Amino acid sequence: MSHICRVYDPFPIQIERAKGLYIYSKDGKRYLDSFSGIGVLAFGHNDEDIKKAMIEKMERYTHISNFFLDEDAEIVSEELIRRTGRNGKVFFANSGAEANEAALKAIKKLRKGLIVSFEKNFHGRTVATLSLTGFEKLKKPFEPLLPDVVFLPYNDVRAFEEFVKKNGKKIAAVFVECVHGSGGLNVLSHELSKLIMEAKQSFGFLLVADEVQAGLGRTGKFFSYQHFGLQPDIVTVAKALGGGLPLGAAIFLDDIADVFGHSEHGSTFAPNPVALAGARVVLRKLTEEFIELVARKGVFFRERLSRMDSARVKIKGLGLMIGVEVDVDAKLLKEAAFENGLLLNIVSNNVVRFLPALNISFEGIEEMVDLFERSLKEAYGRNHVEKVDSPKS
Repeated sequence: MSHICRVYDPFPIQIERAKGLYIYSKDGKRYLDSFSGIGVLAFGHNDEDIKKAMIEKMERYTHISNFFLDEDAEIVSEELIRRTGRNGKVFFANSGAEANEAALKAIKKLRKGLIVSFEKNFHGRTVATLSLTGFEKLKKPFEPLLPDVVFLPYNDVRAFEEFVKKNGKKIAAVFVECVHGSGGLNVLSHELSKLIMEAKQSFGFLLVADEVQAGLGRTGKFFSYQHFGLQPDIVTVAKALGGGLPLGAAIFLDDIADVFGHSEHGSTFAPNPVALAGARVVLRKLTEEFIELVARKGVFFRERLSRMDSARVKIKGLGLMIGVEVDVDAKLLKEAAFENGLLLNIVSNNVVRFLPALNISFEGIEEMVDLFERSLKEAYGRNHVEKVDSPKS
C-alpha cells in the first residue's frame, strides 16, 4: 500500500530515463511526451546546457538562504524585467501558486475592494489562490475561501461592461489568464482585453497577468499578454522558469515596483541557487528568433491537426499551447494513446492539452499528431463498442 496521498493519477510507468521529447520506461518502452512535465520542460527532458549549469552550481552549493545573494538572482531578475520593456522588481518564489500569493498580498497592501477573476481561470491550489480560481468543483470542499472575489464569464464582453459600470470604483484588481491552461485553452478576445485596459485607465485598479503556463515563449511571444495590448502591473511566472526545478516569480512593474518593504514578504527556499542556474540558461535560450520559430511551429501544429481525418475536434490555443476539444471518452483516448506510445494530458474533461517542448522539430510535431490521430480513431472505435455492448435500460 502506498503512503503517498492519492491526489494524482499517474501513468503506469516505471521511468528509467528521459531525454528530449521522450520518456523511457524500465521495461524498454519509449513514450512521446506531449506536455513536457505540464509545460515545465521548455527545452525537453535532460537538456544538456541546463543540466551543465545546474551541476556547476551544485558543485559550489545547493542552498544558501535569503541571507546571501546568488549572482544568478540578479541576472535572472534583470532579464525578466527587460522582457517586459518596463521598470520593475522581482520577488522569487517556488511555484506559480506562490507567485500569485505574492501578487495577492501586494494587492491587499495597495488596494481595498473587489478582486475580479474569470470562470475557468486557474491560479493555484493554496487557499488564497484557490479563491481566485474559477472551478467550483475544486473550491467547494474548502469553502469558505477569501471574500470579495468576483468571477465573470470569460470573454463575455457585455457581462464585463455591466459589472464595471456598476462596480468600477470598488475593483481593487483583475486577474487574467490570456490563454486558459487548466481551463481548456481558451484564448482571451481582443475585445475584452481592450475593455480591461479602458476600465483600468478609468478606475485605476491593478491588473495581474498570470503567465505561469502561457509565459516564457510558450505562445509565440515572451509573455502571452503581449499579444493583446495589455499593460499589467504584476506578472507572475513559474513552470518553465527553473529549467525543471521549482522556481516562480512575481514581477512588480513601474509605480508598484517597491511594494514590499523589508521583511514584508519572504521565502526560506526561494530563489534556489540551482534553479536559478537553470533559469539563466532558459532565458538565454529564449531569443527573439527562437520565440518567432515557436510561433511558426504553433501555426504548423494547428494546421496539421486541422487536416486530421476527423471533423469532430475543435482546436484552440496559441503558439505551442494548444487544446483539442474531442467528443470521445477522455479515458478511452488516454488509454489508446498510451498503448501507441503517446502520453496525453486531458483538462476540463475533454480537452487534450498539448504543451510540447518548445524546441520540438517539425518532424516531431508530425509524429505527435500522427500518433494522436491514430489514438483518436481507436478511441472512437472503442467508444462505439462500449455503447453497443452496454445493457439497454
